[in-house]
Amino acid sequence: MALRTIRTNDDRCLRMICRPVERYDQKLSMLIDDLFDTMYDAEGVGLAAPQVGILRRIAVIDTGEIKIEMVNPSIIHQSGQFGAFEACLSFPGESGYVERSEEVTVESFDRHGLKQEHSLNMLAARAAQHELDHLDGRVYLDLVTKPPEGFEEENGEEEL
Repeated sequence: MALRTIRTNDDRCLRMICRPVERYDQKLSMLIDDLFDTMYDAEGVGLAAPQVGILRRIAVIDTGEIKIEMVNPSIIHQSGQFGAFEACLSFPGESGYVERSEEVTVESFDRHGLKQEHSLNMLAARAAQHELDHLDGRVYLDLVTKPPEGFEEENGEEEL
């Protein structure tokens, strides 16, 4: 396992649409392990492959309550809405208020090609949406809006 360099700011990898994974092999398993290690080292809760320069549909999340590896993920259901401040390992020192779905169901595959489905809410749902946006060449800064009057951030921001 190795730490990868997290791409930042205007790196073009952050704005590119990722291709699906076609091979479930040792190389994929190593990349997933590297994504987790890199994310933990940077003290984040999510990391997507394009953030380390790999343009494939792979992302990992570990909120402390749930740890997920997602290969070729897609959101198949979403409901509710809540806003919070977000930050991103690829945009150090920045944050912004973003409205996202409160609950999502993500369908994906694990490193062995086994189909999985995860029903996520709150932080895990936010992290999944944030990381899947990376796979489509979008970053959270594209979604930043002004928080509603009287909004107070209860738990601070999470680096996704």
